[in-house]
Amino acid sequence: MDIDAFVSAHRPTWDRLDHLVKHRASLTGAEVDELVELYQRVSTHLSIVRSSSADAMLAGRLSALVARARSAVTGARSPAWREVVRFFTVSFPAVAYRTRWWWLATSLAFVAVAWAVGAWVAGDPQVQSVIATEEEITQLVEHDFADYYSENPAASFATHVWVNNAWVSFQVLAYAAVLGLPIPYVLWQNAANVGVSGGLMASRDKLDIFFGLITPHGLLELTGVFLAAAAGMRLGWAVIAPGTRRRVEALAEEGRAVMAVGLGLIVVLFLSGLIEGFVTPSGLPTAARVGIGVFAEVVFLVYVIVLGRRATRDGQTGDLEDAPDVAPSV
Repeated sequence: MDIDAFVSAHRPTWDRLDHLVKHRASLTGAEVDELVELYQRVSTHLSIVRSSSADAMLAGRLSALVARARSAVTGARSPAWREVVRFFTVSFPAVAYRTRWWWLATSLAFVAVAWAVGAWVAGDPQVQSVIATEEEITQLVEHDFADYYSENPAASFATHVWVNNAWVSFQVLAYAAVLGLPIPYVLWQNAANVGVSGGLMASRDKLDIFFGLITPHGLLELTGVFLAAAAGMRLGWAVIAPGTRRRVEALAEEGRAVMAVGLGLIVVLFLSGLIEGFVTPSGLPTAARVGIGVFAEVVFLVYVIVLGRRATRDGQTGDLEDAPDVAPSV
């Protein structure tokens, strides 16, 4: 197909449809009929371009135009509250469920690194001496580690933790812009830090205090970080192996999935921050504090598995309902 001739022949039609869509609030009856007719005609043009041309820019332009025209033809948008409900009952759990294997692999790798580093530090006094002096380790183990969770008012501390965790997760998500390549290194650094802290506590027989303090909030907090990392790395892999999708479509779809994960994690990390601010430093027995953390983690996993599986079975991917590059065509 001669794409230049095709564009020259049909550009007036596309421009007219664009004009009608922009002024749809004041259209006459005849113009509404024209809008519907042009929507169907341009949808056909989009099908022709997709099947006969490799011009991604033209396909993208027509996709966006068809999507906007479809919105004008089919009626008003849903109320904002319905979109919020759909996000938390369909979009976010669907994206989280679709990334479950990346998520699981990330979690296992993180735990393995943290455990290995912790065992190495705990079992080798020379390594401990390189990390800190004997007095510094004693101060950390006996005071600093536990005092960190109670040295500030609970509400202030919870807010600080939420902002910090959200910032870390969004940094991980931002690396999706470079195909997720730095994400494994970021995860390795965090796993090593956890391992060093656990190893130092274990070397002084304080492992019960270590797990008693990090488990209540750490389960949900690390789950959020793992999910963010999984979404970012999955985007990079989609560029390498897009499957049946065109590479640009795969990149767009997974990019929107990363954004969905970021929005969903605002709530997840907020709950984690509340637990860290109010439960971790509380006077509750260790078993009760750990139980609250485990309960929060189980609730989140059930939420993702039940709603995410249901959404994917219904053909949902967590993407926008009218994504421009996957808009239906006639």
